Amino acid sequence: MWKKSLMSLVGIFGMVLMLPSCSVGSHVVAPSSNGTNNNNTTTKSLIMSHLAGSLGGWGSDDGIGSAASFGQPWGIITDGTNLYVADTNNYTIRKIVIATGEVTTLAGQAGVSGSSDSTDGTGATASFALPFGITTDGTNLYVADTYNDTIRKIVIATGNVTTLAGQAGVFGSSDSTDGTGATASFGQPYGITTDGTNLYVADTRNYTIRKIVIVTGEVTTLAGQAGVYGASDSTDGTGATASFWLPSGITTDGTNLYVADQANDTIRKIIIATGNVTTLAGQAGVIGYSDSTDGTGATASFNYPIGITINGTNLYVADTSNNIIRKIVISTGEVTTLAGQARVYGSSDSTDGTGATASFAMPFGTTTYGTNLYVVDSCNDTIRKIVISTGEVTTLAGQAGVYGSSDSTDGTGATASFAGPLSITNDGTNLYVADTSNNIIRKIVISTGEVTTLAGQAGVSGSSDSTDGTGATASFYGPEGITTDGTNLYVTDGDRLHYIIREIVISTGAVTTLAGSGRGSSDSTDGTGATASFNHPQGITTDGTNLYVVDTNNDTVRKIVISTGAVTTLAGQVGVSGSSDSTDGTGATASFSGPVGITTDGINLYVVDTNNYTIRKIVISTGNVTTLAGQAGVSGSSDSTDGTGATANFNYPTGVTINGANLYVADTGNNVIRKILVSTGNVTTFAGIEGHFGYRDGTLDKATLYEPNDISYVAGKFFITEGNNDIREIQWSD
Repeated sequence: MWKKSLMSLVGIFGMVLMLPSCSVGSHVVAPSSNGTNNNNTTTKSLIMSHLAGSLGGWGSDDGIGSAASFGQPWGIITDGTNLYVADTNNYTIRKIVIATGEVTTLAGQAGVSGSSDSTDGTGATASFALPFGITTDGTNLYVADTYNDTIRKIVIATGNVTTLAGQAGVFGSSDSTDGTGATASFGQPYGITTDGTNLYVADTRNYTIRKIVIVTGEVTTLAGQAGVYGASDSTDGTGATASFWLPSGITTDGTNLYVADQANDTIRKIIIATGNVTTLAGQAGVIGYSDSTDGTGATASFNYPIGITINGTNLYVADTSNNIIRKIVISTGEVTTLAGQARVYGSSDSTDGTGATASFAMPFGTTTYGTNLYVVDSCNDTIRKIVISTGEVTTLAGQAGVYGSSDSTDGTGATASFAGPLSITNDGTNLYVADTSNNIIRKIVISTGEVTTLAGQAGVSGSSDSTDGTGATASFYGPEGITTDGTNLYVTDGDRLHYIIREIVISTGAVTTLAGSGRGSSDSTDGTGATASFNHPQGITTDGTNLYVVDTNNDTVRKIVISTGAVTTLAGQVGVSGSSDSTDGTGATASFSGPVGITTDGINLYVVDTNNYTIRKIVISTGNVTTLAGQAGVSGSSDSTDGTGATANFNYPTGVTINGANLYVADTGNNVIRKILVSTGNVTTFAGIEGHFGYRDGTLDKATLYEPNDISYVAGKFFITEGNNDIREIQWSD
């Protein structure tokens, strides 16, 4: 389907520092900014929440074992009795009792991003901004509060939070400042470790290793040179003569530091007394992909290693992009794989097992105590336990991503599950969702969040002869677009040989084929019913009398008379793709490039011309096409620009809806919802944080989206389908 290929094409990853897309084969990428929120929404009364879907197990619930939930946790440390976890995207620090798996929140408030120290002596009033690294001296925790560019201290007994070093919002880039307390500056510090007297910090975006005297907060640079990174030839040396490239995890044996030099795919050793840096394992610039090589020293290979811990004579490394846990004998540099299988991604059922029979999904933080290793299995939102002597892996806390595949579960709210839902529409009382990968049409009662299956059977696809019928006797093949006239639903459906438009009677679930048969390639045929042909139609809308369909691979907009099934081409010319200079004009003189979404105000159509990164307007009565917003061929990636008309830009926009005088567009590649004033073409960012993907609920200046696909509006509320297999809701707060 379009979305899968589109996302792999543009590589839309990197919400926060080194945060990957939780999908197979992604390579971890660091951002170029300091996490600035560019959302220009000023209202404080609109909030985003989750209406339905299990969100892959994501959450912030305290509880025991699988009853608890996390939000892509990263750092982890133990005092032998408890684990302490940096629950990064929940902005909290969690505590897990090892013996029972009981999870509680020690400091921070789930969903509240900030830099506040405690005001009441406990952790509940403090706030963090994407904390990553964590370490302990037994009495206190020390946290790399990455997007605050600070180092925080937490008293374990009380949860009280203070800032030890750095100043929130002050990013020390190329001249990262040494100093004491708030006079020092960091550049997105990630890893942190301690020898009891000092802290050692991987100051990731400064490519340096910093030392902090705990009792005074004095900060100095031990190794590396701020702003100078060692790319493919990452340099060994002493102090500032050495170079790193996104150093991440860090651990110590008291005499030496060991650093996961992430972007160099190596493990580095630093003698604390001298600052001398050498490469212990891996070879800079050599990535170990599907066969991530075991071996000694430079003969071994890694793929973006991040987490690292020490247990006596060995190091244990989370080889993140290979989804495995590696063991390194310090004395020899010998590398072996302890658990997991390189590049085998354990998604929905992240498998427990021994050695290569176990699977992980982007493991990050690691810690060890006694005979066990504990791993943050980030994209599964779980904490795993590994018996070091055997490599046996079990899940200690959290529940691995709940993905509703062939048995997509009906239920209410988070008890329901979806598989790649793409499009959404509503009749004012209910939402109707094209649950694309499940090949079904779902109904959601807006007032309760109750989800049922209206038509189709989950996991049963009706390939070339997609079956008409009622309810579960009908079948679909990757339904994508959906709209309603209040009585019926209309769905774009079909495979690469047979693209069709389906009609569903809402009251009965009866499904019939309204138009289309075989695929219409370069000569996409107009006609009535089965005599017409399409080539991957996606977006669909209606004015009550006619349907208007975006015939994506034909780069045209088609009109269907509902009462007869008669199909004509309204705008665009089959086989003529308007790429970088996408042409305005009337009817066949206009051109599009991979249009996806469409909506109408009854007089005009508004089309998301996806591959041109523009929003087009079509006058229905004449077929005249103009460009309302965006500039053809100009993609606004990570910094998608607000503006008017051609001064605004988008990054693979897809879904669109209209509410009075405004359009709302799912700007998929930027993970935001854009608002366009129809009368002027003025574009602003309505929801989400540009260039960052995530799952966070809350006010629109803090909430994040994950590849939003489509958007629907009803009675003061917006409903969004997104890549998390869930449905999000934006509404006015009470």
